[in-house]
Amino acid sequence: MYLRRDRAMVAVIIMVDVAFHAGRSGLVSGADIAERAGLARRGIEPLLQALSRSGLLESVRGPRGGYRLGRPQRDIALDEIVRAVATDDAAAGDGPSGALFDRVIEPCWRMLDNGICEQLKALNLEEMVRRAEAAGLRRPVHEPISFSI
Repeated sequence: MYLRRDRAMVAVIIMVDVAFHAGRSGLVSGADIAERAGLARRGIEPLLQALSRSGLLESVRGPRGGYRLGRPQRDIALDEIVRAVATDDAAAGDGPSGALFDRVIEPCWRMLDNGICEQLKALNLEEMVRRAEAAGLRRPVHEPISFSI
């Protein structure tokens, strides 16, 4: 696999988890997302905040709080998720430089990046949820609570 498992991939995991387990009406806790993804809650908290600030997630506070999608699944493309959490490495100034990088590597990397971007634009959360179901994953059944006395 050529792509690194970094902030972008974790952000996509978070969003697909919320789409799969909560959607627009239900809520899913950050702790549950972290547990299902095998990640530390404190590690995903900055991503949850960035996704909430961007409007991709809605955050509900309180003891029964959690996260739900900010828009319908079909309206959230994977490239938007990646852009919401991406850090601009070029702005940091810590990257490579020189003639070989500037004239050969950077243009090639930009071309590859543009290709990946186009593929991410073509995929939305609705498609990812379909893929999860096709892979045999089961959505939780939200049954109404009934009380008998």
